[in-house]
Amino acid sequence: MPVLTPAPIAHSSSREAAPAEPTGPVCSLQRSGSLWQLGIEAQELTAAIGQLAEQLEADDEESRAQALAELEAALLAEEGNKQALAAKADAICWVIEHLRGQAAYRQQQAKRLTELSRSDASRADALEESLVLVLTRLKPTSTRFSFPNHELASRKSQAVEIDDEEALAPEWLAITTTSKADKAAIKEALKAGHLIPGAQLISRRSWRIH
Repeated sequence: MPVLTPAPIAHSSSREAAPAEPTGPVCSLQRSGSLWQLGIEAQELTAAIGQLAEQLEADDEESRAQALAELEAALLAEEGNKQALAAKADAICWVIEHLRGQAAYRQQQAKRLTELSRSDASRADALEESLVLVLTRLKPTSTRFSFPNHELASRKSQAVEIDDEEALAPEWLAITTTSKADKAAIKEALKAGHLIPGAQLISRRSWRIH
């Protein structure tokens, strides 16, 4: 078990130098701004407090007094760590909520822009149809119209339009098959204790910020 160095005691005399910072393993833990570092510090403090609690059972009164002093320092450090960790976690929760709110807003904006895009495309198609209708009535045989800054040209293409697919003979049908795992049924079977090769039941825990 490591030996814990007691913290120096300050004297009331003005001629005495200011006490040096404690250098023991408990007091040397420095709180960092990092969430991970705060978590590591919390673990180290918990372990140190456990060791100091064991030293309180020592037969030597001086050792017990030393352990008690170090334990008090460790408990104070642990309280400060808890406050810093809670503040850091709270700040991170705010960032998470902010990002999710921003994501929801952008999703709404994307939906709105998609609807606007479809509306613009529909209006453009309608205007193009009207323009072609007028021009082809004036020149029914023309396949190209030239303007000062634009040109409107047409090309022929062929496409098959199916009026009634059920009326087609089997030779004109392309048969496709698809399969999908029935997760609901598999879940119930696994929960009932059945062994299904290729599938397993996994437990997950979800978190929500309130």
